[in-house]
Amino acid sequence: METTMYKTALIVGVGMGLSAALARLFTRKGLRAALAARQTDKLGGLCKETGARAYACDATNPDDVTRLFTAVERDYGGAPDVVVYNASARVRGALADLMPADVAKAIAVSAFGGFLVAQQAARRMIPNGHGAILFTGASASMKGYPQSAAFAMGKFALRGLAQSMARELSPQGIHVAHFVIDGGIRSAGRTEPPDRPDSMLDPDAIAANYWSVLNQPRSAWTWEMEIRPWLEKF
Repeated sequence: METTMYKTALIVGVGMGLSAALARLFTRKGLRAALAARQTDKLGGLCKETGARAYACDATNPDDVTRLFTAVERDYGGAPDVVVYNASARVRGALADLMPADVAKAIAVSAFGGFLVAQQAARRMIPNGHGAILFTGASASMKGYPQSAAFAMGKFALRGLAQSMARELSPQGIHVAHFVIDGGIRSAGRTEPPDRPDSMLDPDAIAANYWSVLNQPRSAWTWEMEIRPWLEKF
């Protein structure tokens, strides 16, 4: 088994795509995994496969996030030293028609929740001078598309959070990285056409890039990686 400096990974915003691929990869590499989601009903199979525990958590609620970290510390005998924030929310529609409450909620999930999770992680990592906090971005982290204002605002804010954190926390021994997932992610219900093989992002391949960044020597840390399929127009 490959040797790594990390022991426990907490993934927040877990679904059956990238988060599941990360959970499988982390546990294969020898880490223990904790999985957090607003609803945990569908995580039973993944927990059985990986040996992970599932925790219900609303990432936009400060008390929920605090309880999550306290529970992980209790159940795993210490704080997670890898924290991945995968949660996000979309509200599509013409700018003039968007409901302010829906936009506020989407921004809260995509960005404010990332702050709350990162703050709890950093408070535990700083005294040890060790840890990694990874954020999942999207095309919207770099490009604001029509009828996608709320998603762009949330993902732009998350990227700004990651950049600020990297400058503040890297000198304290904490690796902060932001991943721009610039393309559609392949899933059981969403595959590329036969004449365009590998035109979508494979979640296992994305996870391998997270692992590569996670294990970089600190003399050459990456704070941001943009991941795109090979057929995407640059």
